[in-house]
Amino acid sequence: MGRPDPAGEIPLLRRLWSGGHLLPDGASGGPAHPVIRLFGRWVRRPLLPAARLWRRNIQLRVVATTLLMSLGVVLLLGLVVIGQVRNGLLDAKRHAAQGQAVGGFEVAEQMADRKSDSRGQDGPGAGVEDSGAWLNALVEQLSSGGKGAYSVVALSSDSGETPYVASRGPRASGDVQPDSVPADLRRRVDEGRTAPYERYGKIAHAGSGDAEPALIIGKRLDDNNGDAYQLYYLFPFTQEEKSLSLVKGTLATAGVFVVVLLGAIAWVVVRQVVTPVRMAAGISERLAAGLLQERMKVTGEDDIARLGESFNKMAQNLQLKIQQLEELSRMQRRFVSDVSHELRTPLTTVRMAADVIHEAREDFDPITARSAELLWGQVDRFESLLSDLLEISRFDAGAAALEAEPIDLRDVVHRVVDGAEPLAEAKGTRILVRGAEAPVIVEADTRRVERVLRNLVVNAVEHGEGRDVVVRLATAGGAVAVAVRDYGVGLKPGEATRVFNRFWRADPARARTTGGTGLGLSIAVEDARLHDGWLQAWGEPGGGSQFRLTLPRTAGDVLRGSPLPLEPEDSRRNRRTDDAGAPLPPAERLAAVPAQPRSALPAEAAAPSADPTALPGNGSRVVRGAPETPSDGSRGGRAPAARPTTSNEGEGRPRGR
Repeated sequence: MGRPDPAGEIPLLRRLWSGGHLLPDGASGGPAHPVIRLFGRWVRRPLLPAARLWRRNIQLRVVATTLLMSLGVVLLLGLVVIGQVRNGLLDAKRHAAQGQAVGGFEVAEQMADRKSDSRGQDGPGAGVEDSGAWLNALVEQLSSGGKGAYSVVALSSDSGETPYVASRGPRASGDVQPDSVPADLRRRVDEGRTAPYERYGKIAHAGSGDAEPALIIGKRLDDNNGDAYQLYYLFPFTQEEKSLSLVKGTLATAGVFVVVLLGAIAWVVVRQVVTPVRMAAGISERLAAGLLQERMKVTGEDDIARLGESFNKMAQNLQLKIQQLEELSRMQRRFVSDVSHELRTPLTTVRMAADVIHEAREDFDPITARSAELLWGQVDRFESLLSDLLEISRFDAGAAALEAEPIDLRDVVHRVVDGAEPLAEAKGTRILVRGAEAPVIVEADTRRVERVLRNLVVNAVEHGEGRDVVVRLATAGGAVAVAVRDYGVGLKPGEATRVFNRFWRADPARARTTGGTGLGLSIAVEDARLHDGWLQAWGEPGGGSQFRLTLPRTAGDVLRGSPLPLEPEDSRRNRRTDDAGAPLPPAERLAAVPAQPRSALPAEAAAPSADPTALPGNGSRVVRGAPETPSDGSRGGRAPAARPTTSNEGEGRPRGR
């Protein structure tokens, strides 16, 4: 396998080959060696434009398919026609050759009989005529009427009955070689005695290395002296080959013409259909780009014209509806903005009065004092709601501006955690920060990122059911990420797709104990999008949830991935355990999930399945699974704050953010 490498005593070629299969950390890599992948890319590169054109051009596919099918039909038809013509020519040639040969054999027999009779009339003492001269005259006479149509060959019989004849030389007309007659045909003629035999063979000419196919018909006869000899007729297929070549050429020319004509017809016909479709596609793209005044040009009264009219009507109705919605949206944004601004002045007055009353509540009776506290708290919540409405109106109007500067996310996270400590202590929750050992630098708007993280951490504390909240930071490549993990009631199937909607609550009857406005996550996802980042959610019923914020390290870059997984390592699916902590049988495990380190947290119910519809930025990933019930029929108790757990406490209580 190659020269050993002194560094590791491993053959060099084997190390190079292994480099295509293993990454530096030992994880499984690509299925092929880099050299093989490079060669594959080099081979595919010239084909990519053609493949792209084939996928995108329906007219090309239809015309090419028509040409291929037409070519197949023409080839099949040509083979059938050529086969029929060839068989017909062979049959006609064979019948004509048989008739000609039979007539020649009869003439040879008659000439031999006349010589025998003439010797009988001359008397028994008449001399024997030379058979060689007689055969020469016979061959010359028989071949005189068929120059170019056939040849005649006379050969000695090998039967052994006439020894002196066996030494007689062969006779042939023209330049035909006597050995053109196959040996097996000569044996059959000798064995058949008086029956004629035929066979396909080739005629060899003297002074020429080429042989032409022919039909050979032979018969054993007696010469003028009564000695046996073999007479053969050789009929060449020269004329038939010319006729067959003419038919092939005619069919090939006609086939090419038909294929080209069918291709042109298909191109014209498909173009009549594809052109309006392409026009409709282009107009649809312009409509999608906001050019709502675009319309199709309609001519005629056929189906395509009716399609164009329907498309134009649809575009007109769509333009009208969009204009109505835009007007309504403008009115709503203006209304929200105007109301928010107009409420500032009376709210300031109410705020001042509420502060005065709240400070003097100790002089009031208990009922009035409690009313003063409620008034002060609701005014504070009203101010938060008013600020969120103003921020939402800025996002809707496209007036939100990003003030990015290099910041260390660790400082932002620590400020958020410090601000959430009073609420965490009241809930009995610990907030743990992981991954803050090294700087996490990113170009971002400090105010907006801090607002996003504050919202995520506060929500995790509020819905964490008193269990730990873990905040993780990571950076890799051109992205940074912050994930907030809680172990509360989690998210039910479908809730992760709606958790970022404005004013959405899983249970409208549940109170917002921390004074939330219902717009926090909506503003957070808009802040993430303003950074060209992602804000995504994952959750499983009873197993908590995780929200992940991913930002490009440099403002304006495009994200290609996140340093942190959206689904945490301690999820039930990754741990592959049941609610008793025992490993699931192999048949129940999800093979699609790669092996990850086990968490020290207690196990939950059977591994649920994941909804694979997650898209960047919309938080649309949720683990599906039915809510589990404690085996003893009672709710699980709250775990100590020092240990994250995923017990069934509060199962079935929907969460709102």
